[in-house]
Amino acid sequence: MRFKRLQSIASSVVKGTLASLPPVIRDEATACTIEFAEMSALLPDEPSLDRELLGLFEGNARCDPPPALPDEIPRIRLFLDNLWHDCGGHLETYRSEIRITLLHELGHYLGLGEEQVAALGLA
Repeated sequence: MRFKRLQSIASSVVKGTLASLPPVIRDEATACTIEFAEMSALLPDEPSLDRELLGLFEGNARCDPPPALPDEIPRIRLFLDNLWHDCGGHLETYRSEIRITLLHELGHYLGLGEEQVAALGLA
């Protein structure tokens, strides 16, 4: 599926997921940028990234000091091509994985570690 279509679907899922969050968490999440990326397009520029990543939180978590430098600004990147391939091209599974991956990375933004995120069923 083309990236523009994957992005359109992901955008709708992200909007719905954020809208479904409790207000206090939704308000906190607004400070974290959410980007859609193609891993295949990033590899030449960012060879250190794990080629299998579905999502990535970068920058300062909510519990860290406020960002002082541009690379500390919190952001979540969702790798749509990897998510699509991981789902075997199944649209409903893709939507579900977008939601789970977004919530997983938001958990990191809110200060949760891998074990805590997994305990919430978001691994």
